[in-house]
Amino acid sequence: MLPKRPRILVVVNVFRPDLGGGVLFADLCDGLAASGFDVTVRCAYPYYPQWRDISGQNGLTIRTEKHGELTVERFGLYIPSNPNSFLQRLIYEASFYLSLSRRPIRKGQFDAALVFCPLVGSVAWATAAARRAGIPLWLNVQDFSAQAAAAGGFASTTGWLERIQNHFFRKAPFWSSISEDMVSVLKSIPDSPDEIHLIPNWLHTSLGTLIDQSVAQRPNRPHQPVRLLYSGNIGGKQNLLAFCQKLAQLETPFHFRIHGEGGRADEVRTWIAQSRDERFEMRDLTDESGLVDALTSSDLYVITERPGSGSSFVPSKLIPGMTSRTPILAICDPDGPLGREVTDYGIGTRLDWNDLERLNGIFASIAQDPQIWRSWSENARRRSNFYSRERGIARCVQALERILSLNQVDPDTLTKE
Repeated sequence: MLPKRPRILVVVNVFRPDLGGGVLFADLCDGLAASGFDVTVRCAYPYYPQWRDISGQNGLTIRTEKHGELTVERFGLYIPSNPNSFLQRLIYEASFYLSLSRRPIRKGQFDAALVFCPLVGSVAWATAAARRAGIPLWLNVQDFSAQAAAAGGFASTTGWLERIQNHFFRKAPFWSSISEDMVSVLKSIPDSPDEIHLIPNWLHTSLGTLIDQSVAQRPNRPHQPVRLLYSGNIGGKQNLLAFCQKLAQLETPFHFRIHGEGGRADEVRTWIAQSRDERFEMRDLTDESGLVDALTSSDLYVITERPGSGSSFVPSKLIPGMTSRTPILAICDPDGPLGREVTDYGIGTRLDWNDLERLNGIFASIAQDPQIWRSWSENARRRSNFYSRERGIARCVQALERILSLNQVDPDTLTKE
């Protein structure tokens, strides 16, 4: 029999109030607690996406907090002053592993563990800790560290980073990821599990509620000039500065509003100030209410991926874009998760980096025939149902119930050698 209230350890680098994945992971843990699980989270002090110590408490102290029904344990880590430095990123990963190692888990303390990757340091610690404690481990791959390094401009490191990454992946018996493309990449890893589960991310509760309240205010035709929006992390993978520079070459009028932070946000901010191109506007990241207002008053939601990113990640910003019925303007490879999502489901338009002059025609066509834009918007609404919170939490509960059953079978299957 499974425990009445199974004790789950969740290991992740970012957590509420961190944005991006931090919001999603917190929402997942809230959902698991509401579904009858006793959840403990081990994470870092808040730092993302600003890449600085937001709480002012990052350091050696391990702090325990209560977030509703959740127990949250904060561990200090090295925060890179330059997230684009490969050496600093390695120290960042290693520091989290060493920091987590200061508090081992005991046998009988938890019934199962869930670790999120993109940090291999998190995965390395969780695999060792789960094996010592004799509990099953669930690996959820949100991003591939090795491929993300290549997308960020460190292509020469991909080979040996991938070997290290895959070594620790193979120590977990239960794998899942967030898109079909990423599942396919995982299946190509030698000695991967026979079954790898698809568990897409979803729109968290508070943002979903705000969007539901505001979406009726959206105009039924695009503005003139067209309004573009970018909101989120600005790093090497997004290559946003290059997009802005190419966009500035267009003669067509537009307004591009950017809300962002991250390792390369200052580059974009400086370029906009120096270019004096009034079509560009950059602001800090906004709260959820501000994001919803920006989405519902924009015509195209811009998501950029550096060429060669391939299947390394699915942008979390795609889901609020679709749910708010804002068509997506994706600048990315055609065969990655983002490119296929936009093309297969008709939720906007996708362009190659060397084909951005086509934007002149796209802006003109949606102005002359707003039905094109309306069709994208309606397709986005329909596709967003696939990413509903209820379905996402249910998938995760089913996954945990399945992995908890491993405890009832054979202790040697809990983690792999």
